[in-house]
Amino acid sequence: MTATAVPVPEARVSWDARQWSRLLVLSGNMLLDAIEVSVILIALPTLSARFDLTPWGAQWLMSGFAIGFAALLLLGPVLCARIGRRRAYLGAMLLFGLASLAGGLADGPALLIAVRVVKGCCAALTAPTGLAIINDLFPEGPERRRALSVYSLFGAAGFTAGLLLAGGLLEADWRWVFVFPAPVALVLLIAGAYVLPRGQGGGPARLPRPGLLKRGALPRSALGAACLNGTYQALLVLVVFQLSEGFGWSPWRSALALLPACVPLALSVPFAGRFIARHGARRLVTLGALFPFLGYVLYLARPGSGSYALGTLPVLLLVEAGFCCAFVALNAQATAGLDPADRGPAVSLYQAAVQLGAAVLLPLVALLLTYGSGPRPAAALVTAVGALGLVAALARRPARTAP
Repeated sequence: MTATAVPVPEARVSWDARQWSRLLVLSGNMLLDAIEVSVILIALPTLSARFDLTPWGAQWLMSGFAIGFAALLLLGPVLCARIGRRRAYLGAMLLFGLASLAGGLADGPALLIAVRVVKGCCAALTAPTGLAIINDLFPEGPERRRALSVYSLFGAAGFTAGLLLAGGLLEADWRWVFVFPAPVALVLLIAGAYVLPRGQGGGPARLPRPGLLKRGALPRSALGAACLNGTYQALLVLVVFQLSEGFGWSPWRSALALLPACVPLALSVPFAGRFIARHGARRLVTLGALFPFLGYVLYLARPGSGSYALGTLPVLLLVEAGFCCAFVALNAQATAGLDPADRGPAVSLYQAAVQLGAAVLLPLVALLLTYGSGPRPAAALVTAVGALGLVAALARRPARTAP
């Protein structure tokens, strides 16, 4: 859940090959970042067995990426202001590729976790910087909205691609899960050095003002997004261990089983702007919190038991329905009513909250899964946080006169 674009259907626009190549390079990075999350998800049981890790120990491979992402996200604009967006973007992409190679050569979990933190820091630079470059390259209006639609679509599709890649790579060797991003990052680095325009300055350095967290719908949007992303990733960790240890499924079969939790989002993102225009962001955000909460309640009633078709699949479909409703609507609601000068810092705060949701909840859920009496305590925590997200969605801000 890293895209910040709000796709809105517009009149047809045409670009030349150079504009398309720039957009595809920047969107390719979004694809790679999303893959980084889902590919490790499927690999958790394999890596847990390989290094004799408990779920508590293995989850750091997931939360480490979120921790690195959240830690550097707010400082990214300052770094870009000092060295330029293009240089920051290409430098982070190079470090991302080198970290991937280091992960493939690692012989212990400590180095693998460190690699994941570093890659999260790189993603904290490349994702928002790429979005800022898109805003510079494409004029406001139909062109920019179409570009942001493509950018969002790549991010949504990346999670699905990561599941399928993990299923195949783990059949060969677990090291390929860490190595495969290196050549992809190299291609994006070379292409970016060739097509991205020079002179991409970052403007004046500006950290987000804490007062922004009291503005408009940003506080409840950030809280709702943190709950949604944190519970989503935590539930998938619970399900992956259930499929591997409880059902005895292979990584490839587990990857296929999780497709209902990601494919609908990739299919719905291009139409998100139309949904928001027709139904309103607030209604979609509320449904986006309600559906996952119902899924978590269903999972809590029968955690780790029953068949996949009658037990796990309905839960995944309900949670994914929430993502389809709220993924873009939360982004739109977060910056609605803010001054243009405050929207960039507000997006940084919002995305930091998204990553913190996973960084905080994943360790807690894994701790309960490891030392609790079965999966029910962990499922109860996920359900409680899902309820908090629903409360945030239903909360109404005080009425004020529009400027």
